[in-house]
Amino acid sequence: MEKNQKIVIYQVFTRLFGNTNESCIPGGSIIQNGCGRLADFTGKALNEIHQLGATHVWYTGIIEHATQTDYRRYGIRPDHPAVVKGRAGSPYAIKDYYDVDPDLARDVPERMKEFDLLVKRTHRAGLGVIIDFVPNHVARQYYSDAQRHGKQLGEDDDISLAFSPQNNFYYIPGQALQGQFDMQGPATLPYRESPARATGNNRFDAYPTVNDWYETVKLNYGVDYLNGGIGHFDPVPDTWYKMCDILLFWAGKGIDGFRCDMAEMVPVEFWEWAIPQVKAQYPGLLFIAEVYNPAEYRNYLFRGKFDYLYDKVGLYDTLRAIICGQESATAITRCWQSLSGIEHNMLNFLENHDEQRIASDFFAGDPAKAIPALAVSALMNTNPMMVYFGQEFGERGMDAEGFSGRDGRTTIFDYWCVDTVRRWRNGGKFDGKLLTDTEKHLYDTYRRILTLCNEEQAIVRGQFFDLMYANLGGWRFNEHRQYTFLRKWGKEALLVVANFDAAMVGVAINLPAHAFSFLDMPQLESHDATDLLTGSVERISFVPYRATETVVPGYGVKVLKITW
Repeated sequence: MEKNQKIVIYQVFTRLFGNTNESCIPGGSIIQNGCGRLADFTGKALNEIHQLGATHVWYTGIIEHATQTDYRRYGIRPDHPAVVKGRAGSPYAIKDYYDVDPDLARDVPERMKEFDLLVKRTHRAGLGVIIDFVPNHVARQYYSDAQRHGKQLGEDDDISLAFSPQNNFYYIPGQALQGQFDMQGPATLPYRESPARATGNNRFDAYPTVNDWYETVKLNYGVDYLNGGIGHFDPVPDTWYKMCDILLFWAGKGIDGFRCDMAEMVPVEFWEWAIPQVKAQYPGLLFIAEVYNPAEYRNYLFRGKFDYLYDKVGLYDTLRAIICGQESATAITRCWQSLSGIEHNMLNFLENHDEQRIASDFFAGDPAKAIPALAVSALMNTNPMMVYFGQEFGERGMDAEGFSGRDGRTTIFDYWCVDTVRRWRNGGKFDGKLLTDTEKHLYDTYRRILTLCNEEQAIVRGQFFDLMYANLGGWRFNEHRQYTFLRKWGKEALLVVANFDAAMVGVAINLPAHAFSFLDMPQLESHDATDLLTGSVERISFVPYRATETVVPGYGVKVLKITW
């Protein structure tokens, strides 16, 4: 891991990565369907991820969560199946903040040691380790078997009070939970909770439905939601101390960052208090926030001290609409301009565990359609980029795995096998022999674009210049289906043209005089430029008074490097 690098995160759903079962049963058990383990991330596997261009791996689902799999023989309390989503359970219904999920271990009693070894292997491969921190809610039957000091969450709560700043949970006094979902499931007795506690998605009554995060309970950070959302932060709420201790525990494992789930549902005052404390001991640690409200971006960056935020409602939504023909490529310009200087703090992506797969019937249907969007996401700035495992092979996510129906997403609730990843792994050989030619070509394109992120200093730390304003209504440039920009560092510039159309296009790009003065570039009348994606050299005009002409493949990208 290098300090002066552009961060490229490879998100992987940990329990699915190494599963080799080709014939999984919808809703099947761990015995029937199998499960990937931490040990499946071998040195060879991690080197392959590094060669794709990744700088970090986000291991999703590391911390122990509620499950229908019985681990009582290892001293782990069982969960009532009615409050577990799927046979495997949601990784966002944390059951023990201080432990590794037993599903992931070859030897369950040694699960933490196996995680420690995974961190070492990942670092040896030149990759950083990111894990989830889930601060807003926990599993309904949260209990830490591994906690070695302090009180359990809720242990000292005054359950007669709907709200107290020193309670860890919110209560509905005098009422038992009466969930509007099957409260018994396959168990002999129904699930009981009295008094009921508020549900994770801010439902402050005893009647969560199947559309709520009914398997979780909301944590109390001192905000009185039922009385105007007033914060009671002095004295510091008990939950703050407990959660900061959890952050320090995992930071002490040598990890390199946290992706903080639904960070905006936790008051910014907590992050303002906690993150500096953690960074005082672990200065290089990254904090990435899942925040969807643009009005809160600066609050969570500058006051909350986060390093990066999800760019979901901005760039992701915009690129998805362009890919699907519902929006003009000119929207990309409006998108980055709306960030007004914080674009360097946004995490770009086209897939993650929450979103539908590009190749699914619900998105593009064809993963090639997203190649221009990949290039824009990865190359237009110095901020981090993320891909989701299988995205590089065109994984479709069209299985009906069990709790997760046929929705174009790869399940996070069920034991399952990801077909393209299984074939790429090929029993640990990672030779790609079981992949189709189309999948191999897609992978090669991803690898070339993602490795450019750290091969080219113009991308790692160079300036960005949007050329769209000079090409609106252009002679040979369709601003609705093509997007173009410059990156510049030292004595080199990259001219990037992304083509969202299926057909190959010949384009003539106007380079305004302002670009040459702003970026301090010489005018080059007839000059060789190298296409970094193919290695071919073409002769171009790199001047403000004559358009730069080139040809871009359908659903393709041209990255022309000009040096002087």
